[in-house]
Amino acid sequence: MLRKAHTGPIAWTNDTLERDAGIIPIADDCREELLATACLLEANPLPLVVLRPDYFDMPACRRMMKAARDTLDHGVGFVIIDRLPMDELRPGSATKLYWLLGNMVAPAVAQKWDGIMMYDVRDTGREMTPGNGVRASITNKGQQFHTDNSFNLPPEYVGLLCIRTAREGGLSGVVSFQTVHNRLLESSPELLERLYRPFWFDRQQEHAPDDPDKASNWPVFSYDGEQIRTRFSTRLIYGGHEIADEPLDALGREAVEAAVSILDGPDMRRDFEFQPGQIQILNNRGLGHRRTGFRDWPEPERRRHLVRLWFRNSGRPFYGG
Repeated sequence: MLRKAHTGPIAWTNDTLERDAGIIPIADDCREELLATACLLEANPLPLVVLRPDYFDMPACRRMMKAARDTLDHGVGFVIIDRLPMDELRPGSATKLYWLLGNMVAPAVAQKWDGIMMYDVRDTGREMTPGNGVRASITNKGQQFHTDNSFNLPPEYVGLLCIRTAREGGLSGVVSFQTVHNRLLESSPELLERLYRPFWFDRQQEHAPDDPDKASNWPVFSYDGEQIRTRFSTRLIYGGHEIADEPLDALGREAVEAAVSILDGPDMRRDFEFQPGQIQILNNRGLGHRRTGFRDWPEPERRRHLVRLWFRNSGRPFYGG
């Protein structure tokens, strides 16, 4: 357990962030490279998952994504790449360019046990219940702040490309778990210590059909001597204890609720109104993210659509690494 305040730039609040923190505009030379690459891809179709950045001469884009990686690892922990020229791209080209840019940060990995690499974030009309495998990302419900894949092998980075926005709502927000850690250390160290001990997490059916373990056991916070790493989802923790048939202890519930109270503080989060073509990438082990509930368009072709990618620096691209 880290017993002193984390003082790096990732330990921010909304009030301490610059107005344009994390925003990286796509410069003209990078934009030209993207459009030229899109033309090459349209003339030479290939499945998205076999595309690699080193197939293409994109030095300006590489410099941009190196700056993004530096911000993710050593800065505020999130970037907004602003933005792909959607009105000049054919359908499908934007996701391929997004794939190439993201893989300049780190290799993309599977987001589900069945090997899905690119994940569509849109409302399917399904409902979430503990253990049924329905993720909040495929509903129109609001989310609490969480880290992705907290029940398995969390990716270092999570990317989202905005294709279309909702009719109303769907606001994106990010928050620093390093700041949550600092505030708990100051106000309630006994609760912080509990968050360093394991909780059950609902595995959301992301495992082999014959795997008997429907929940996994992990701490919210861990410290390796250099970095605090976070796994957090109130829904998956509460659901995990229900599935494991092991009631959450009173101190554990109090610790989770204390973390949520800090996360929901008015000074904590940075909100974004996604625009088509914008790419958000965040450090999934240091920051949490959420989306507010939304009301969509009645026409299917206008409905909210984001595309998610996960990236890891090590291991194979399998879901479990």
